[in-house]
Amino acid sequence: MAMILCTECGKEISDKAEKCVHCGNPIAESVARNMKFCQHCGEKIFIDAVTCVKCGRQVEEIKSKSVEQPKIEVNVSQNQASENTNTHINNINAAMLKKTKDKWIAVLLCLFLGIIGGHKFYEGKVGMGILYFFTAGLFGIGVLIDLIALLLKPNPYYV
Repeated sequence: MAMILCTECGKEISDKAEKCVHCGNPIAESVARNMKFCQHCGEKIFIDAVTCVKCGRQVEEIKSKSVEQPKIEVNVSQNQASENTNTHINNINAAMLKKTKDKWIAVLLCLFLGIIGGHKFYEGKVGMGILYFFTAGLFGIGVLIDLIALLLKPNPYYV
């Protein structure tokens, strides 16, 4: 014989009882309203249960109590004649979001102003430019490595 809790007083009673012996609340209808069947084994479980007490399987999606984050959309400006309706940021080409730099300008800056970080400032890497400025281009080794790396990049390249 299984025991259940009365929905009114919260005390344990038999699942076969029609009324609670403590408070007199009719059990059959209140239990029936608060019960559902497990979709896997058919056992009666409480209506707000997420897992079945008999088989242990999940019977309902777990509801998160956290606040749902708003979805951010970016509207792309369009010409009136255009029929393009892409408005999500996922549809924007990632390369368009990056800044293009000319390879040969960066190579010339690296050759002539690499010791003071001229090519790093051109690329928008201000922190590295300051580091190159105070360390003489990482003691010349950084300038040499950057020169080789710049020569191997395509023209234009993206930063």
